[in-house]
Amino acid sequence: MLTSNDTDDRRKDYRIRKSLRYSVFDGAFSAAMIGFGESFFVAYALFLKATTLQVALLSALPQALGSLLQFFSNGLIRALGSRKRLVISGAMLQGFMYVPVALIYFFGELKIWHLLFFTCLYWTFGMVQSPAWNSWMGDLVVEGRLGAYFGRRSKVTGTATFIALLMAGYILQQFEGRGAGRQYEGFVLIFLMAIASRMASVLFLSKKYEPAYSVPPEAEFGFMKFMRHAEFKNYRLFVLFLGFMNFAVFLSAPFFTPYMLHDLHLGYLTFTMVNAAAIIAKVLSMPVWGRAADRFGARRVLTLAGFLMPPVPILWLVSNKVAWLVAIQIYSGFIWGGFEIAAISFIFDTTLPQKRATCVAYYNVISGMALISGAMLGSLIVRENSVFPSKYLLVFLLSGLLRFVASLVFVPRLQEVRTVETIGYPRLFAKVLASMPTLGLLYELIPFQRRELEE
Repeated sequence: MLTSNDTDDRRKDYRIRKSLRYSVFDGAFSAAMIGFGESFFVAYALFLKATTLQVALLSALPQALGSLLQFFSNGLIRALGSRKRLVISGAMLQGFMYVPVALIYFFGELKIWHLLFFTCLYWTFGMVQSPAWNSWMGDLVVEGRLGAYFGRRSKVTGTATFIALLMAGYILQQFEGRGAGRQYEGFVLIFLMAIASRMASVLFLSKKYEPAYSVPPEAEFGFMKFMRHAEFKNYRLFVLFLGFMNFAVFLSAPFFTPYMLHDLHLGYLTFTMVNAAAIIAKVLSMPVWGRAADRFGARRVLTLAGFLMPPVPILWLVSNKVAWLVAIQIYSGFIWGGFEIAAISFIFDTTLPQKRATCVAYYNVISGMALISGAMLGSLIVRENSVFPSKYLLVFLLSGLLRFVASLVFVPRLQEVRTVETIGYPRLFAKVLASMPTLGLLYELIPFQRRELEE
């Protein structure tokens, strides 16, 4: 347990303050990679004539496989000698995967399966570093400021994703309708921009300071101990909650892109604008949610967001007008901003530093298995149903209902571990809404504010 003097020393440690700033730049470029590249993997697969099953596999299997391989994270930290080396190595290899992904266009009839293979490698390199990164950042961020720091960092990363996504959508729109060859050139261009962004991210990762760390014996404990031991009860319930939630989310998540591009025939730019609406809402809301999590507790924010989020996929059944889809995405981004920042804070609040890497690995393994199961069931339902005019709408409905079940079953059993202020849910929601930027919109979008990063 850190004393107040230890916390003050860490605040004053120049290396840590610089590292936290470098982490923001690293996050910005990593997020730009997602906006330029990863966000368009499914669109690229549809361009290559992927089937419904292949879209579901592409959306879920790479993440599930990457989650499983996190069992080896502690061994890799030990083999490489530090968390920093593992994170940097994984980030570089992840970026290089855009090269074969771009070249898949020339791979013949099996190109979709090759795309699946290389995206599996992409996600594996990205996710195997996740426990190490979480452990590393846990040693850098001051206790009691997790929500504020990650909320502000998320504002920066969200802004970067938003800008990159719009740029990529605009580029693809310029190449659309000029033949398959020209359209392919658009994808190559955005993937090259994704590689460049990832390499910039690696540069800032390399500048960050890593406090002394070794994998202690107590850091490694078996999965069955994690599932049974009373020490992990609260965190285990949280992991099972997010696992069930991921199952419900990925029942529908792979199919929003084909629904918009195939059923609604949206152009790439319109498709991008719809997706960007969620990102900008998340960018603006995460700092507010982060401060609320620090003050009122991660559980309180997680509960509120957990019960406001289930209607999101159901709202897609109401109308297919672009204005309505944008409105849904704004609401979705706002709620997901709270859910994600509360989940991050809850992980740090409920795990000990020396056991955090293993705890995060088990969380990702369970979530990975849940999301691949949800995606596979979703693809089966999409293939076999004819309940609604679009074959995708039934999974949207079922996804919303199952999200509500997940929150209803698990959230009341979670415990807040910090001493926080009490507040009712209606008042918390009103407080968050009242704190959202209005006239301060431009200020909230300025990412690199020295004052915020040093708080």
